[in-house]
Amino acid sequence: MSGFALTRYLRRLLRRRPFVAISVLVLSGLQPSEAPPQLAPPVSSASSGIDEPITPMPPAPALDPRKVKLGERLFGDTRLSRDNARSCTSCHDIRTNGASTKRRDVDLNGAELPLNTLTVFNATHNFRFSWEGKYRNVNADVTASLINPRIMGSDLDTIAQKLNRDPAMRGGFFAAYGRGADAENVVDAIVNFEKTLVTPGSRFDRWLAGEAKALSPEELEGYRQFKSLGCVSCHQGVNIGGNLFQRHGIFHPLASPDPAILRVPSLRNVAATPPYFHDGSAPTLDDAVRKMGQAQLNTTLTDPQVKAIVAFLHSLTGQYRGSQVGGEP
Repeated sequence: MSGFALTRYLRRLLRRRPFVAISVLVLSGLQPSEAPPQLAPPVSSASSGIDEPITPMPPAPALDPRKVKLGERLFGDTRLSRDNARSCTSCHDIRTNGASTKRRDVDLNGAELPLNTLTVFNATHNFRFSWEGKYRNVNADVTASLINPRIMGSDLDTIAQKLNRDPAMRGGFFAAYGRGADAENVVDAIVNFEKTLVTPGSRFDRWLAGEAKALSPEELEGYRQFKSLGCVSCHQGVNIGGNLFQRHGIFHPLASPDPAILRVPSLRNVAATPPYFHDGSAPTLDDAVRKMGQAQLNTTLTDPQVKAIVAFLHSLTGQYRGSQVGGEP
């Protein structure tokens, strides 16, 4: 979503949710307009995507298939870890939701990690990486996971040496890069694969494209509530989040107090990625929506509001390789 479109849309929220809307404008580097604010428009039965705060997920980019195939092999290769016991798929299961079902995954020594695992699906559309937004690009994020002593615990040169001892893997690197495995192309191959881990084709994307019957009346009402309450102030754009930082627990405590400021997570495929929040403390979407209403909007949502918003969130589940993410119906 462009800065101009976001500014125009958030102007409409200023009257109902001035704190949330203005805080997002500041965090985004935008300034509130002096023009009279307007309320969010009603949701119609179909949308062309024009003037909506959420934009459709595009298909995967066209990349060198040799690099993508090699990256996929590496993503599931346990030789990337220090003890040859875990791979990227150990925490990011692309057969299901791109993450795991655990509240928090464990490190190489079996101790629980401090934060819930974020899904790898659509991750390359985020503007920063990790819950705290420590990494500015996917290359840095991949590298950090490989060398983190608690996650993979290895180093790039050691990984390359292991892979070059395998004639088939070495051949794969020569086919894709014209040379054997090294610190640079190991990371690059994984990055190429991760760029293909996008999940277009959600029912909400189809509605944005003008398919009127893609959403039920309840889902449409949930989207209307999502916009009018102010949820969309932080969750918008192509990834329905992932493009700004925000403080959690603005009005009431939400989850573990640290870290206090987080990169807003994407809501794509959110129905398939429980548990929720950075500490994994919300077991269901219903619970997460109610807590977000209190903590971030200072609003006690009614049961019908929660039901409608949860229904809308289910419409955000996309497809990967022809199947719904997480086995969503």
